[in-house]
Amino acid sequence: MAASSASFANTVRKPLPVSNLSSKLPIPSAFTTVSFRTNRRPSHVVFISASLDGKPTVLVAEKLGEAGLALLKEFANVDCSYNLSPEELNTKISLCDALIVRSGTKVNREVFESSGGRLKVVGRAGVGIDNVDLAAATEHGCLVVNAPTANTVAAAEHGIALLASMARNIAQSDASVKAGKWQRNKYVGVSLVGKTLAVMGFGKVGTEVARRAKGLGMHVIAHDPYAPADRARAVGVELVGFDEALATADFISLHMPLTPATSKILNDETFAKMKKGVRIVNVARGGVIDEEALVRALDAGIVAQAALDVFMVEPPPQDSKLVQHERVTVTPHLGASTMEAQEGVAIEIAEAVVGALKGELASTAVNAPMVPAEVLSELKPFVILAEKLGKLAVQLVAGGSGVKTVKVTYASSRGPDDLDTRVLRAMITKGLVEPISDVFVNLVNADFTAKQRGLRIAEERVILDGSPENPLEFIQVQIANVESKFASAISESGDVTVEGRVKDGVPHLTKVGSFEVDVSLEGSIILCRQVDQPGMIGTVGSILGSENVNVSFMSVGRIAPRKHAVMAIGVDDQPSNATLKKIGDVPAIEEFVFLKL
Repeated sequence: MAASSASFANTVRKPLPVSNLSSKLPIPSAFTTVSFRTNRRPSHVVFISASLDGKPTVLVAEKLGEAGLALLKEFANVDCSYNLSPEELNTKISLCDALIVRSGTKVNREVFESSGGRLKVVGRAGVGIDNVDLAAATEHGCLVVNAPTANTVAAAEHGIALLASMARNIAQSDASVKAGKWQRNKYVGVSLVGKTLAVMGFGKVGTEVARRAKGLGMHVIAHDPYAPADRARAVGVELVGFDEALATADFISLHMPLTPATSKILNDETFAKMKKGVRIVNVARGGVIDEEALVRALDAGIVAQAALDVFMVEPPPQDSKLVQHERVTVTPHLGASTMEAQEGVAIEIAEAVVGALKGELASTAVNAPMVPAEVLSELKPFVILAEKLGKLAVQLVAGGSGVKTVKVTYASSRGPDDLDTRVLRAMITKGLVEPISDVFVNLVNADFTAKQRGLRIAEERVILDGSPENPLEFIQVQIANVESKFASAISESGDVTVEGRVKDGVPHLTKVGSFEVDVSLEGSIILCRQVDQPGMIGTVGSILGSENVNVSFMSVGRIAPRKHAVMAIGVDDQPSNATLKKIGDVPAIEEFVFLKL
């Protein structure tokens, strides 16, 4: 139920402490069971410190560095069995407490079912966990950890190696000379000095690439909505918006994760925005490039060259037009393939697996929020609301602004000790970070993840008069010191602001900026700022209906009659770009944005 402004006249605002989650969560002892709910089914995480023979058993299914194996052997019985077939893995797994894999072993639902509940930890020796079924792991009470930091320098060095090799046609001229040719005029290269390099994704690897490119005399810009401006300044890098990066770069180096938001982010439309003759390096994820579109861009001369270490399908087909293209340099996913990186990854994953088996909280855990079932049961709709408000807020931020400071306000009639907001803060962090990151955020790693990205989340409590039966009245998320792609989302405080409530068990968006709205957070949302005049709801509804886009909710908030209004439209389907353009072309609509949930 919406509260009027008068109802806040006597409210008390109290700041909540922002602390490290691990200091508040008890470390489970041997054989401790922590309950939680996922997908409406009860589950348990069982932390075990020893098997019946005194030591747990760790199955290492892919080659791991000796330093990592040595750490494992100090604590556990280690079974190194490489190149197992799926059937062999399923047979072995019932005798193991932990499993360590790289990218070649598929840890699917059948593996967890075959373990009979004994498998407690899966360690992925590397950053990506595409080959692990996280939902199945969580349902079967198995913690999943990864090793996200050890191969940073190796990946950055490989990116720079590809950059220089591509610019000077090293691979092509090497093949030419070995074929008995001497084609000096054909393989004239381009200099790196003074050229603009756009680093797309300014995380650990992107930062290291930028440092090295600066040393080569390049001008470096970067696009990453979470990159702290002070870190960029320290490296001598300018943060810019996505379109500006594409339009001004001579070279583009990709370091973004593969998420729904980044899948095929380089496509026909984005290639058309690039400077003609741009050169592209990808040591991130193959799926961020539409490979067929890249071939077309190469043939059209938009992209002069590409250097690729990753592909949508690995290994790629032998007859791949992209792989066989004369102006493309390729390597077989060698980003982390140095002796030093392999040892570092081995040590990092071994430490994470041993720690998890001991019952310690792993900062690299990617699943299993450890929350009592009764707490999650009561907070469940607010947990969903918190994540979706985070997703909405970050999508309203204009590229290049950089998200650094977030304020979360909880309005409740309960006392400070009767409402544990850790899980809500974790879910807001999840909503803010996951859409453009390869990190999986949960209660275990939320504060660590936020700190790692320079994201400061402050919490505030608004104490209301009333019955404490309902845990929360509303949640408000504000992002400070940013620009917005939807100007009306900026509240009077100057922050991007969204607010939501739970109504009849369903999360609702109830405020955008200073505009009151009411739309269910199911599906996705279109926000329009318009001149408040008759027929607007019908006009927009007709456009969506003609394109077979189903509208679930529609709400209008306005400052005053016949002035400006914000219309919030809940849709079940994602409208096409053509449909969205029709909405934007309506004369009375001043701005609009599509927000995917």
